[in-house]
Amino acid sequence: MGKIVDIEPKVKPIKKMNELQLTGGARIGMANATFPLATLKVNKDRLELNASIVGNLIFQASDIVSIEPYVMIPLLGQGIKINHNVANYNERVIFWTFKDPSAVVQQIKATGFLSNQNATEQQIDRTIIEKQAKGGFPIKKGFAIGAIVVWNALFLTDFITFFLGKTDKFPIGYGILTAIGLLFLTALLSLLSADFRRLILKEGKTVHDIKKFAIFALIISGFIFPQFGIITKFMD
Repeated sequence: MGKIVDIEPKVKPIKKMNELQLTGGARIGMANATFPLATLKVNKDRLELNASIVGNLIFQASDIVSIEPYVMIPLLGQGIKINHNVANYNERVIFWTFKDPSAVVQQIKATGFLSNQNATEQQIDRTIIEKQAKGGFPIKKGFAIGAIVVWNALFLTDFITFFLGKTDKFPIGYGILTAIGLLFLTALLSLLSADFRRLILKEGKTVHDIKKFAIFALIISGFIFPQFGIITKFMD
């Protein structure tokens, strides 16, 4: 009589981990933060997605409906989609990563976070609920709207003059230079001044919530400003 061979594949057990932290990008609603401006951090008690000024989201296990692999373009546009029930957050939440999305979901499971979705067994963290009530966007709406209006107005002062034929110079002038200079100053003050952060950030938000974007804006504006300044000088 022949020997019976067990051909059922063995399931490799998931190795447990205390915390998962990944750097990538994120899409929250229609806003997108490119790599490396977003950080995903997960432990057994909470999942945090920090996408700087695009949004800072924090979830308890009971807030999660499901977490699934999401692939729009292999490698370049792939990640995980976080389906949740937090009313004050945008419904569409995606974390972009170069890692295999299915592997990331497995790593999240390995933290024990998704095993703790029963709200009756989980201790509700009131600090998380308070943060969720304020929404994910860290900057005060009034400041954000004012900054956008001023930024666009400064750019338009140069472009309108050029397109109306009032000048034949290249449309990079003092308006654009002022806009870039203000961006540099805003980024610098947001990193260095606690008083300035209190002016622009919602209550409960900290420098940690905007740090990556502020550093990025500081580097970009600091590089562009002298280049545009040279162009403007030669075009005069």
